[in-house]
Amino acid sequence: MHSLFYVLFHPLNTLNLWLEDDPNASIVDVLYLFTTFSAFGIWLVFDRYQKAVNSAVPFHHPAPEAADPSWDSRVIPNANLRSHLQMPDLLPLQFGGGGREYITCFDPANNLHLTSALADDARSIEAKIKRAKNAQVKWCETSFGERRRVMRSLLKWLVENQELCARIACRDSGKTMIDAALGEILSTCSKLEWLINHGERALRTETRYSNLMMSYKKSQVIYEPKGVVAAIVSWNYPLHNAWSPIVASIFAGNAIVLKASEHVIWSTEWFVGAIHKCLEVLGYDADIVQTVCCWPDQAEALTKSPLIKHITFIGSEEIGRKVAMAATEHLTPVTLELGGKDPAIILPDTDLQKWSSIWMRGIFQNSGQNCIGIERLIVHSKQYDELFDILTERVAKLRFGSVLAPTREGYINTVDCGSMISNDRFNVLEELVFQAQEDGARVDIGGKELLHTSCQGKSFFQATVVGDAKPSSRISQVELFAPIALLIRYDDIDDAITIANGTRYGLGASVFGPHQDLCIEVAKELHCGMVSVNDFGVYYLNQDLPFGGTKSSGYGRFGGSEGLRSLTNPKAIVTDRWPSFVQTTIPKVLDYPIRSLVRSWDFVHGLTMLLYADGYRARFNGLLQLTKARR
Repeated sequence: MHSLFYVLFHPLNTLNLWLEDDPNASIVDVLYLFTTFSAFGIWLVFDRYQKAVNSAVPFHHPAPEAADPSWDSRVIPNANLRSHLQMPDLLPLQFGGGGREYITCFDPANNLHLTSALADDARSIEAKIKRAKNAQVKWCETSFGERRRVMRSLLKWLVENQELCARIACRDSGKTMIDAALGEILSTCSKLEWLINHGERALRTETRYSNLMMSYKKSQVIYEPKGVVAAIVSWNYPLHNAWSPIVASIFAGNAIVLKASEHVIWSTEWFVGAIHKCLEVLGYDADIVQTVCCWPDQAEALTKSPLIKHITFIGSEEIGRKVAMAATEHLTPVTLELGGKDPAIILPDTDLQKWSSIWMRGIFQNSGQNCIGIERLIVHSKQYDELFDILTERVAKLRFGSVLAPTREGYINTVDCGSMISNDRFNVLEELVFQAQEDGARVDIGGKELLHTSCQGKSFFQATVVGDAKPSSRISQVELFAPIALLIRYDDIDDAITIANGTRYGLGASVFGPHQDLCIEVAKELHCGMVSVNDFGVYYLNQDLPFGGTKSSGYGRFGGSEGLRSLTNPKAIVTDRWPSFVQTTIPKVLDYPIRSLVRSWDFVHGLTMLLYADGYRARFNGLLQLTKARR
């Protein structure tokens, strides 16, 4: 240690610029000290430059009034997306007719009117696509460093404004603050962090392996932006479902047209507005991100546009099929995420109390409106009764309400679950539960609409536990997307796997058990795109993993390198490795016009034997045949 300090501080001990006759003074010491401080100064300048050009840039995006918990507005009786037709005074004052349609935006937990948004028609959608195309020409020339800075700025803003963003998501979708924090904020931060740290690696030019015949060539793949891409997303996570395809698309060098769900257009416009503000502050054209708000009958202006080069769709199977069919007009590639009927297999001897909290979160997160939510608990017969009792007891204690309903204590009501997005499917859900009971299922709690005593919204559904459901029953086969726990018995593990694979869906799954090796074996037998072992949905928080399913859950992937690359055009480029020394020439025996069919065949036959024959002797014979044919 003494020697180390001596080396570091030796110049300070020996340097003496004022005593010229000091025998210990040396020009070496002067150079040593000068070099050290010069290197340190250069590093400081370089570090400051890097921070100046790469660090996050702050920006301000004004909060909407409706994000304030004390905000009040007109209560819409029996609110729906077309309430303005029955209540024309909900339309904006400047409404002048002209055949344009509107969409009524409201808080589903409280039926408070938010705004009436002007719906895009085919002409306005086409105009937005063209604006995106024009802006993309310059954006695609930006470097990965410049795009990373956009991502850093968005991440910084989101972290600093997470409570505001959560409140806005709650206001427009009826969810709770915790649901928003988990499903909106954390997942989006994870996406941005992955793009910042690993996005360039996924899109960087790759050098690929070659074979003996092409050893004098260099083979590379470059990932070029597609141009203008589209995303049609669902309403269950308005922040994340908007930002996730946007940030991935612009990081890949594209422009994007986002078609938001009619149910959450109010919040989506504000969330996308933050991205616009970020781009403007950094000096880029915000037109690379466009938002479309339209009714379904106008969506083909987007899905059939020749300017759209890729479509990401998140939503129902029915609409997904229509999008895929429309995309065939110009052979536009599509990524489809169509929901699922995700099973959680609980292997024998699993500690039920240990994992019950994860199952509760997996089932009731976002009031069950979660594409990778647990839709079926497949439990061994010996543990069925215990699990049914655990869930029934816990579900009975769940509190429903709105975290933005004004109260004496403040806006944060102690609620576990919020409202659903609407009550449109309540009759279907009640009928499914009733049919299950008719088929022998046990329902001790829930199964009906919840008439809330303090919230004026009509979109609450009771937390429900359905026990002893038959694997072939309708409630076990269709996606519920609701706060309903469904329990199915099994007698052996093979039976459990058969039940898990026994639906038309194949998005995600979970396997729980005391022995991880057995859990992994079971996971490999499941027909789906993703599996968590002794956990729920964690494959989505790791954004380095591809996200997507099989069967009727869709095809294609977003997330990870696979998802990012799907937004690009992979182009293979082959060049000469040593152009000054060796390049491709056509042997005379193969040159047009062919002089001898026999000799040309012998040449190609010998070449194939030399390169690919099994055994050195056969390859040597191929070399002899090749040499003989070339003479």
